[in-house]
Amino acid sequence: MGCPSVGLAGCLSRRAMTTPAGSGTGFGLVSWWGLSPALDLQAESPAVHADADAAQADSELELDVLLLGSVDGRHLLRTLARAGRWPRRRLNFYMLEQNLEAVARHMLLFSLVLEDPEKMGLQERSETFLEVWGNAQLRAPVAAFVRAQAVRLALLVPEPARLERELPWLRLCALKFRERDALEAVFRFWSGGEQGPEAFPVGRLWDARVRHYLGSRYDARRGVSDWDLRMKLHDRGARVIHTQEFRRWRDTGVAFELRDSSAYHAPNRTLASGRLLTHHGERVATRGYWGDIATGPFVAFGIEADDQSLLQTRNGQPVKTAGEITQHNVTEVLRELAAWGRPRAAQGDPEKELEGSPEQRLSGDPARAPFTLHFLPLGSAHALHHKGCYQGRFQLLYVACGMVHLLGPELAACVAPGGNLVVESARFLVDLRSEQLQAFSARIGELAGAAGFTPRAAAGPSETFARFTKPTSAGPRNLPQIPSLGAPSPVAPSARPDQAQGEPASHAKVGADPEPQSLSLSAHSLCCDTPVPIAAAPSLGSDHTHRDPSSYARVEASPEPQSLSLTSDGGSRDQEPPGRH
Repeated sequence: MGCPSVGLAGCLSRRAMTTPAGSGTGFGLVSWWGLSPALDLQAESPAVHADADAAQADSELELDVLLLGSVDGRHLLRTLARAGRWPRRRLNFYMLEQNLEAVARHMLLFSLVLEDPEKMGLQERSETFLEVWGNAQLRAPVAAFVRAQAVRLALLVPEPARLERELPWLRLCALKFRERDALEAVFRFWSGGEQGPEAFPVGRLWDARVRHYLGSRYDARRGVSDWDLRMKLHDRGARVIHTQEFRRWRDTGVAFELRDSSAYHAPNRTLASGRLLTHHGERVATRGYWGDIATGPFVAFGIEADDQSLLQTRNGQPVKTAGEITQHNVTEVLRELAAWGRPRAAQGDPEKELEGSPEQRLSGDPARAPFTLHFLPLGSAHALHHKGCYQGRFQLLYVACGMVHLLGPELAACVAPGGNLVVESARFLVDLRSEQLQAFSARIGELAGAAGFTPRAAAGPSETFARFTKPTSAGPRNLPQIPSLGAPSPVAPSARPDQAQGEPASHAKVGADPEPQSLSLSAHSLCCDTPVPIAAAPSLGSDHTHRDPSSYARVEASPEPQSLSLTSDGGSRDQEPPGRH
């Protein structure tokens, strides 16, 4: 997860989230990479029984997985790479994200992973993947690749027939029309290389975020990064992250320096997202970098490895850095994905192996791909159980730490009896203290229990993921008659209209509640009630930066919650609440 654009909502006070190192807002409002190691989702799902009836055995087995806030697709990639180790079955992934930029990044990264090997070799694909995924600045060839793919995807999104023909693994039919229009606008912005770097000055935006995060400790930022690394990340299991690479990422946003440092100068537009800010009483559409500046993208692929020699230490120091381990793991994932994708009848025959598209070679069936990515409408988590096609459908439910507040009986109704639940913890959030991590883990157990799940034993580390199962006696339509602990409370007579029940937590203004009632990771509780410098979000069409603290703007919640997507020409499209049509 990944970790999110929503979370510690009303549970941890602003005072609790203030750390000795800074403001506690390094978590960010938008999540671009996961803050937990990649999982094989087939290993987390209920086992396929060998004594299934003959009719079911002859038919194609399927695994339906619902993922809330997976963000970067790391779990999907690892699952697909290891699919050859399990009985063959079709994999259906249903994705629910907090913003359309995350959906666009999914599409871009999977298009890269499934790129024809004749056009892009294994090493080039892995290096391009790492730069697009985790670097704030790109090399010129990688930036050109992003622009070319963005042009292609922008043309495919409004044409469903062509999209299904060229990307058979992708399904956007569940998205609303306005969401598809906004998705196209995201790709148009990515493809607009003629606008120059000032359209998204990520270097200046990154520095503004760091200054706001550290405050008076900015001049001591290297000492702060060393403290966060050694006293927090290392103590929590990420000892392979090297001091130099962590400092470089904290200073510049470049996590994976695969070439000379001078080659990274093109802004990574896939990390841009839009917000509505109130400045001098006016609502201004802005584009900026609102992601993580505290932990980094090293955890997803960089702290675990099948090859234990990569994790060895000498004189108490790891022999490999997290960046090197990440590059090795990503390369192996792409290699395994390609090996599993060869049709069995064609193995050993290079000419037959090259027949068909990469997606079709993955399945061995020229008519269809072996997996499908279904993207669900934004903010639809509490409405899925109203549709019969989702009731009791999913054998596995994955919830990122930033989406825990959505865990309730409504989501449980979508899980099949005997299905499993995996919830990401906040272990690698450096802004949280040990007692806060324990409170968050306890709250996960409370929410899961209230939703009808029971704990289950698992081989994986309990500090990183909490695992539950749904009793087989519970029917998919049996909704407990209790309030959803993770959902917003009903409106009191004196409540503001923007705090009404059913609105997404990402649009609600977080107040200073002396008795918080729920614990769930929300970026709004971390920084939306703190003044945001205009320097972190320059108004579209202007590169002027205000650094005077008096020019800070406060994010206001609107009576009509809106999900903002910025168009390529500098305008904005305000989307209606997810429940409206």
